[in-house]
Amino acid sequence: MTEQLIQLGLAGLGTVGSGVYEALRDNNTLLEARAKIPFAVKKIAVRDLDKKRDVIIPNELLTDNWEELVNDPAIDIIVELIGGTTQAYQLVTAALKAGKPVVTGNKALLAEHGAEIFKLSAQSGIPIYFEASAGGGIPIIHSLQSSLICNHITSIVGIINGTSNYILSSMGEDDTDYDVALTQARELGFAEDDPTLDVNGWDAAHKALILAMLAFGKTISPDKIFVNGIENISKKDFAFAKQLGYTIKLLVIIRKHENGKDAIELRVQPCFVPNSHILASVNGVFNAIAVTGDIVGETLFYGRGAGKMPTASAVIADIITAMRESRHPEFHTGFHPYATKCEIMSIEDTTSPYYVRFQVADQPGVIAELARILALYGIGISATSSSKNSQDETGMVWNDLVFMLHECPWGQLQMALNDIAELAYIRPNPSVIRIENLLPNP
Repeated sequence: MTEQLIQLGLAGLGTVGSGVYEALRDNNTLLEARAKIPFAVKKIAVRDLDKKRDVIIPNELLTDNWEELVNDPAIDIIVELIGGTTQAYQLVTAALKAGKPVVTGNKALLAEHGAEIFKLSAQSGIPIYFEASAGGGIPIIHSLQSSLICNHITSIVGIINGTSNYILSSMGEDDTDYDVALTQARELGFAEDDPTLDVNGWDAAHKALILAMLAFGKTISPDKIFVNGIENISKKDFAFAKQLGYTIKLLVIIRKHENGKDAIELRVQPCFVPNSHILASVNGVFNAIAVTGDIVGETLFYGRGAGKMPTASAVIADIITAMRESRHPEFHTGFHPYATKCEIMSIEDTTSPYYVRFQVADQPGVIAELARILALYGIGISATSSSKNSQDETGMVWNDLVFMLHECPWGQLQMALNDIAELAYIRPNPSVIRIENLLPNP
């Protein structure tokens, strides 16, 4: 008996969408042989029918109205790759209400509207698949949902934004200025024309919210995550990091603290990473995610976290899963919240050692006064380092003064820094970078 043809509606033909279409077209024979299900792309929704594209698409497949995909009874599965949150939300919810499974790689959509979307999916019994939403071609979603299903996840720590990692790698390896590294990333196609969400940390934060949701069984609103980007990292910070045996990476930190509250530490911040740790060697646009479970121990997922074809690979894996499960609905996956509570730690309560670089006037007593204020807040100094910096128009010499601080709560350090900011011989806005020892669970 021949299997009935499954027809796909593809929304979006940008970088990832065109990659998905090309892979479905070029690898059709391989995919049908492995999936044992025949399929075809029935319709593709785009914003502009007249736009010139690198991929050749038969005109009869194109429409500029995504509602045609939802309303066409012949289309079985919707693939949402239009990006953004407003129109994507309308499309995804309409598809679920129409009884059509959805495949999406839209991390911002799930981070901001996941609670509503997953609730609708559960109520309607129609699954949504989202492997490409966190980690690009790295199969981290499937691993958390299936391969690690018997584990209590204790930590997820990693590099999950390729653009920021490329910039930091260039700064660290080639002594490149931030602005130059960002320009290079744009020229090489590693950064969007507007890279704001990559460099300010929010692209990584959206992915972190999805990973935390899967790890701990409850949707988490974006206002619960603390986010710092890489815009203020300088070559000076890298110079001191090298001197001290570290490099700098933008890390996602998700940790469960069994301190009586069962609280989750959830943040995205630039961090000092010891050169001895494997994450220090993850460079360029590559991503790496270390997941620790109570049974499996520590696992590491490594690969290209973004890009046309790696992300298309993840999308197509979901399409095949959706096709199989449409034939066997009892195996539907997706996300079904199961945790009754999920308390997120205040950033003020999270602890780590710190690197702090001040710009201070070259005069006696500066180190002693800084040490005095830090001591008032119970913050110890493990090491200091300094270098000559510049001379201002008055002839005053300003130095870079680095303190390596013992572990203390973030909020405690901020109070000390607020007092230090009142000193006349300290320039405002010191560089503050957390030092991560990257043990699986503190």
